Amino acid sequence: MNQLALLSSWVGKTFAVWALVSAVLGFIFPEFFASLAFLIVPILGIIMFGMGMTLKTEDFLEIIKRPKPVLVGLLAQFTLMPLIAYLLTVVFNLDPLIAVGVILVGCCPGGTSSNVITFLAKGDVALSVSITSISTLLAPFLTPILLNLFAGQLIDIDLVSMMITITKIVILPILLGIVVHKLLGKKIEFAISVLPMISVLGISIIIAAVVAVSKATILDSGVIVFIVVALHNMIGYSLGYFIARFLGFTEMQRRAIMIEVGMQNSGLGAALAATYFNPVAALPSAIFSVWHNFSGALVANLFAKRDGL
Repeated sequence: MNQLALLSSWVGKTFAVWALVSAVLGFIFPEFFASLAFLIVPILGIIMFGMGMTLKTEDFLEIIKRPKPVLVGLLAQFTLMPLIAYLLTVVFNLDPLIAVGVILVGCCPGGTSSNVITFLAKGDVALSVSITSISTLLAPFLTPILLNLFAGQLIDIDLVSMMITITKIVILPILLGIVVHKLLGKKIEFAISVLPMISVLGISIIIAAVVAVSKATILDSGVIVFIVVALHNMIGYSLGYFIARFLGFTEMQRRAIMIEVGMQNSGLGAALAATYFNPVAALPSAIFSVWHNFSGALVANLFAKRDGL
């Protein structure tokens, strides 16, 4: 039991490697992994259920205890990232379908792996979890509205339908996970300990499926999409940190807000793109998922060296 939990923890911490491996496998074996694309939405639901099982009431009360850093993190998340994404699509003159995918990533809530990266970076983990949790609960409303604002001129967006979909695949599984945790408590501690491995496996399948479906697009414009995604992520990190610094937050809070702003729920982006637009529009989400875990690990290592650890 303990060995499996340790393995799960190790897999979670080395997520960047598995994300890259899954992308390569999806590219090499497109026929097989493209056939798994129908699993994207249910897999995301399972991951969100697992996230719900790890949440506590205190995670949502943080906004009452420390409203300023939580609100700043949320505002930066839902303003900077969509705006940066939009400006990058204009600067690089991206194909409309790819542009929608980039903007969609920018409109998504914080990524679930941001909490692990914040921990490794010696940031404020409680603040990170709170921002991730609250931004995820706000996603059914804010993600479609922001997407319509920044990408409505590129493609028709069914706001109500998308809100309902996000509620079904994100909010309901999270709430169910919270209820299960409340009812069973310590009885599911082992299940919670293996959640990192399940989440990594799920996201890896999503990445492989999206890459497989988008192989032709990757060969045609993959380098440009990668550059845009990397810039999106790194600019988000930089602005998140400097805004938190400008507002006088502690170093631990700066790191948490920086990582929350820069890392997005790319699994949700891929699911929405594949459901409402075209699997090709999910390519930026897949690349983002691979890249932000590498960049997050790099950021955590840089902070560790800076702290002399």
